[in-house]
Amino acid sequence: MNKYYDEIMENIKKLRESSAVVIVEGIKDKLALEELELKNIVTLNKRPLFEVIEEVSDNYKECAILTDLDKEGKKLFGKLNSGLSLHGVKVDNNFREFLFKKTKLRQIEGLYSYTKNDKDSLDL
Repeated sequence: MNKYYDEIMENIKKLRESSAVVIVEGIKDKLALEELELKNIVTLNKRPLFEVIEEVSDNYKECAILTDLDKEGKKLFGKLNSGLSLHGVKVDNNFREFLFKKTKLRQIEGLYSYTKNDKDSLDL
């Protein structure tokens, strides 16, 4: 079993039980999270960020941003975090920070397979 499996699943459980929306980059990311039984997901799908920020701020009080953990994903996270915060949406980045610091995962679409892999793919 993966070294961080329990912590990953605990974070997923918290997201499932919260009223927060999860923001991801694309459809593959959304499908991976749906495999983990997350339902409240908004995809960027190359839409203008202001449009996503408006949609989220009009409908939700809190969110988790799970953009990829690469250079582009970090840039998107920064812009979304800033824009959503300005619109009064509470951004929870605990799970994203955990994934970045404790795992080798860099693409959110790989999260489901990481949780199902018996190798130590999550080890540093």
